[in-house]
Amino acid sequence: MSALRVFRAFLRLGLTSFGGPTAHLGFFHDEFVTRRRWLDEASWADLVALCQFMPGPASSQAGLAIGYLRAGWAGAAMAWIGFTMPSAIIMTLFALGFAYGWSGEAAWLQALKLVAVAVVAQAAWTMGRSLWTDRRRAAIGLVAAILLLLLPLPAMQIAVIVAGALAGRWLLESESGPESPRGAGEGWSVESRGRRRTGALLLGVFAVSIVALPLAVTAGAPPGLAVFDAFYRAGALVFGGGHVVLPLLESEVVTPGWIDRDAFLAGYGAAQALPGPLFTIAAFLGAHLPFFESPLTGALVALVAIFAPSFLLVPGLLPLWSELRGRRGARTALAGVNAAVVGLLIAALYDPVFTGSVRGAMDFAWVLGAFALLFVLRWPPWLVVVLAAVAAEAVKWAPGLLAGA
Repeated sequence: MSALRVFRAFLRLGLTSFGGPTAHLGFFHDEFVTRRRWLDEASWADLVALCQFMPGPASSQAGLAIGYLRAGWAGAAMAWIGFTMPSAIIMTLFALGFAYGWSGEAAWLQALKLVAVAVVAQAAWTMGRSLWTDRRRAAIGLVAAILLLLLPLPAMQIAVIVAGALAGRWLLESESGPESPRGAGEGWSVESRGRRRTGALLLGVFAVSIVALPLAVTAGAPPGLAVFDAFYRAGALVFGGGHVVLPLLESEVVTPGWIDRDAFLAGYGAAQALPGPLFTIAAFLGAHLPFFESPLTGALVALVAIFAPSFLLVPGLLPLWSELRGRRGARTALAGVNAAVVGLLIAALYDPVFTGSVRGAMDFAWVLGAFALLFVLRWPPWLVVVLAAVAAEAVKWAPGLLAGA
């Protein structure tokens, strides 16, 4: 199949897929299972399971896998470009607006930050109901949240993920059932696209890079490599979807003072209003960093870095997935990680999202209103973001307009 055909299919999705990772998977199912029939239902179920198993952005990785299976490496690249570039370009332009004098006190920017509180709260609630299916999983997540609130350090976030995997192996082992036969549930054949030796090599590169990049930064690497390392680790260590990248990115770019917290939260709120993956906030953050001569260079470095782990993990794990998915230990470890990342998201809901946005009773009322629109009326996040921005500006200018009348 032509990689150009893959690009056209994903470009349409990149322009129209609103609603976050779960909604994106629904769009992909309609497009590639129901309409185009590039995958059957069994293949799609296996693909979604694989993308939930891996760290990184699940919907983007599903797109990479579909492009890879249809047209090899060129297909994976075209799928990523088509799905990612529309929102990445808009987020970069948004960052340039900050550079040319948009005020951090603008009413609509504050509205974006308040909507972000409601969006993260909804994500935490939804993920909690889905992943905390019993008391043991809830306990893992709550302990993770408490630890992160008491010790809000970047290293603690990684430690919580590792501890979640170990707790899953220990506490959830009895619930996992017998191991599946090797190859059970395999919905596609990838031997023609990625052999096990190639997959093992890519996974080896991934493992080495996770260690080598921080060591190079510690040894005095230039700022550009430090930026690449920060976004690479964020993309490599995120379990649970796009919203969970928020605390990891915050610790990498706000804590060291690379970017202002208000700008960070405004960018996160703006990302809710766009189609495509939430990870394109990396373009906004990269364009905002002071280490590059051009904001476009910063945006490109950050964007490539945060998605680079997926280009190693997807073709690396595809040939091995039929064996991995049958291992009981892998399933219980992943269940523990998923329980822990809900706790990570709850901790991020308080700091930086709530503490960085809500300044009084009026702001909290805005948050409750946005949450009601998202949770009760089930409005899509992009629509709530747009409505909040327009309403904030209307409230700001209404007294002057009435006085003039």
